[in-house]
Amino acid sequence: MGQRAEERLVWDAEDYSRSSPMQKRSGRELISKLGLRGDERVLDIGCGDGMLASEIAELLPRGSVLGIDRSEEMILFASTTYPRERFPNLAFEVMDASDLAFNGEFDVVYSNAALHWVADHAPILQGIERGLKPGGGVFLQMVGSGSYLEIVNVLADVLGRAAWRGYFGDFRYSFGFHSPHDYEAWLKEVGLTPKRVELLPRDMAIEGSEGVAAWIRTTWLPFTQKIPEGMRERFIHELVDGYMELCPPDEEGLVHAQSIRLVVEAGKPD
Repeated sequence: MGQRAEERLVWDAEDYSRSSPMQKRSGRELISKLGLRGDERVLDIGCGDGMLASEIAELLPRGSVLGIDRSEEMILFASTTYPRERFPNLAFEVMDASDLAFNGEFDVVYSNAALHWVADHAPILQGIERGLKPGGGVFLQMVGSGSYLEIVNVLADVLGRAAWRGYFGDFRYSFGFHSPHDYEAWLKEVGLTPKRVELLPRDMAIEGSEGVAAWIRTTWLPFTQKIPEGMRERFIHELVDGYMELCPPDEEGLVHAQSIRLVVEAGKPD
């Protein structure tokens, strides 16, 4: 999501599925807020490996879920892992969140740990509003403003080193960490009613250097895929070493990253 076609990110869906317990945990917390009756039609934007979409589908014996993601690799993995013969009320489709083409189809739109990959949320929110039925609900969670300041500083240091700076001369940030003030205004502009828009600090506890490396390897693709494949492990380990020097493990061997989640709950008027 958020990349030009020629810069399409190539996700390792299997690796992501193994290495994303933190994203799954926050996603399940958001699912608990949906208040589902069991007969809703739900859209999961940025469904990734499909695990959370499958868990929502299990809560909808009389409803259904459509999971969408721009990553062809993720959708192939999700469709294979959660096939229609086992999950008849669950489907997956390759689709860009900025180009939603639904009209009054969904009772609930859900998205977890995905929309921060997109800088401009106006077309996303316009598509969400069109796709919702009157009275429908919106439940979004993404990285918010002020997140990961320490590792962002480490990243800036590593990107400035002679070994790597040449790979980032044309680099464009195509993602955004937004504030509640901005998001409330964007919701209102498209006709959605904000109900809860707030930043929630979240201590992300990662299991040692291998956990930090897995986090970077599976989700920092805009940076790692700028590096030739044979050099990526070295690049990742420079980031890991720099971060662990700045934020060493605690007594239990856990490395901490300070995430700030932007949680958005809104509705479409009846």
